[in-house]
Amino acid sequence: MLASGRDPEEDRVHEAAHGRVAALIPAQTAAVQKPAVQKPAVRKVLRHSVRGQVLDALRAALADGELVPGEIYSGPALGERFGVSATPVREAMQQLALEGAVECLPNRGFRVLSRTPRTLAELAEVRALLEVPVVLGLARTVPAEAWAALRPAAAAAAAAAAAGDPAGYADADRAFHRELLSLGGNEQLVSVAQDLHRRSQWPLPGAPRARRAELVRDAAEHTALLEALVAGDLPLVEQVLRPHFGVG
Repeated sequence: MLASGRDPEEDRVHEAAHGRVAALIPAQTAAVQKPAVQKPAVRKVLRHSVRGQVLDALRAALADGELVPGEIYSGPALGERFGVSATPVREAMQQLALEGAVECLPNRGFRVLSRTPRTLAELAEVRALLEVPVVLGLARTVPAEAWAALRPAAAAAAAAAAAGDPAGYADADRAFHRELLSLGGNEQLVSVAQDLHRRSQWPLPGAPRARRAELVRDAAEHTALLEALVAGDLPLVEQVLRPHFGVG
């Protein structure tokens, strides 16, 4: 026994117990802290997903003419329609306001903006000025097999057209042009072109729902364009592409 009167065996037991407790503290702390780090990320993803789904639904309603130009829609009413709270609806509407589809009315809701034939003609002209030179440039460098890879996108657009689904065709049409322009590798150009394309798809006030025959004809131009690109026929590419945008 030591002069302190403590048994050496007791000291060893005490030190071993202290070591076990110290070893447990980091593990317990990590176990407590780990859920606190993960939960906010999960909530953020889910909220973004709801907002994105509402935004897609609103864009489809615009393209299909379900949201009428000049009409005012409230966030709570649209939220009830989609089975969500008013918050993701308001967030989606704010995005549509940035895109020029609606205007915000404080304490009232959102008014769908009206288009004019001149507006759509100007959008078509700008799209042609942007996309035609790009596609012609790509036609000189992109191999035939790369153009062939776009056939599924063209087929998806044709299927939506055959079903007489304007909103579905609008999505498929944008997807085809996005894949087409993406071959150039310029992400900024693709983003700008997609915004212009979406704006051009909103119908005029009082315009009838797009007829199946019109959609089928537009979708057939995608296939004709791919055939010209695979063949490397630049004059035919331009001949198909310009009328596709509604310009001479």
